[in-house]
Amino acid sequence: MDKPRVRIYTDYKSPYAFVANQRLFDLQEKYGVELEWLPYTLRIPEFMGTVEERTPHFWRKVRYLYMDARRFANAQGLTLKGTRRVYDAFLASAGMLFAQRHGFFRPYHEAVFRRFWSHDIEVDDLPAISDLIASLGGSAAEFEAYARGPARAEHDRIIDEAEALGVFGVPTMVFNGELFWGGDRIDMLAERIRHPEGIVAALGSRYRKDAAAS
Repeated sequence: MDKPRVRIYTDYKSPYAFVANQRLFDLQEKYGVELEWLPYTLRIPEFMGTVEERTPHFWRKVRYLYMDARRFANAQGLTLKGTRRVYDAFLASAGMLFAQRHGFFRPYHEAVFRRFWSHDIEVDDLPAISDLIASLGGSAAEFEAYARGPARAEHDRIIDEAEALGVFGVPTMVFNGELFWGGDRIDMLAERIRHPEGIVAALGSRYRKDAAAS
């Protein structure tokens, strides 16, 4: 019998994805689900605007969000330092896909999260990501060929598919076609895994419409 599958969209430069990470792995151990991890690499200017456009209200919100994420990190014994600049995490996301294919996804995944938020790795630095992959037994040369070649098209296809499902942020979990956004929805997701029939009451006519269309 196939295990229930939870698809998880994540981004290494999201503090909330970082602090939700362990709880998501716990779902696998507690409920026997299969986790499918995919990158949803946030394009910061698209939803936050350029630095020049940001208002004092925006910066108050950002300071609060980092404080809030740091509280979740501290409760787990994690280090979460504020980011030093705006990052494009494509290379780290490509590394995620590469690591999955070569059998060292989890150590890579956890190392990138931990080291990025400790200011110990730059997620947009090809030599840094290549060195990490080599340290985990992967081939730096093969990764660099992948990153410079087919990775971009594969990465962008995954993003397009995510947005077609309705994904707009991270972490987003998808279970039986239903989206759960944010670490504060993990308990709701766990309840749905235990009682998948609950989707009918939760979504009502929308669920019946979607089910009929499929």
